[in-house]
Amino acid sequence: MGKDDLRIESYGTVDELNSFIGLLISKLNDQLLVEKAFLLNVQSRLFDIGASLATDPDSSLKKDYIHHEDIEILEEYIDTYQEQLEPLKNFILPGGSESIALAHVCRAISRRAERRVVALGMDENVEEINIVFLNRLSDYFFVLARYLAHVEGIDDVKWQAKK
Repeated sequence: MGKDDLRIESYGTVDELNSFIGLLISKLNDQLLVEKAFLLNVQSRLFDIGASLATDPDSSLKKDYIHHEDIEILEEYIDTYQEQLEPLKNFILPGGSESIALAHVCRAISRRAERRVVALGMDENVEEINIVFLNRLSDYFFVLARYLAHVEGIDDVKWQAKK
């Protein structure tokens, strides 16, 4: 299997996301202990997805690491944050502070990881729940970025269309 194999690209992108989450955690202020703890849990789940993707789909060692409960917890965090935010009326740009921008980087990498795993699933057996988790995770990071802006007292950076 070459370094450009889709399986390696898939779990490599998940690993890249995990690394950026570690950087995001290091940039969060100490008032965000719940968020830091949850992001550590997310890192563990991503390690589980990486292990699943790295294991031959026909192997007897293949396990289901991600469960529906993991997705439900992500959705609970999304809902909790959204309840505290103003409805979104504009497209927003990544930025505002380092932590907000990093949450957007995590969102973008999560989307790429999802695309890589979907592509892998076209040729090989991939647990659908891993794809669902990555999809919801990217939504979580979008809402987390907006929540961080709220906590930091920073307005969303609104997209300005070219006139």
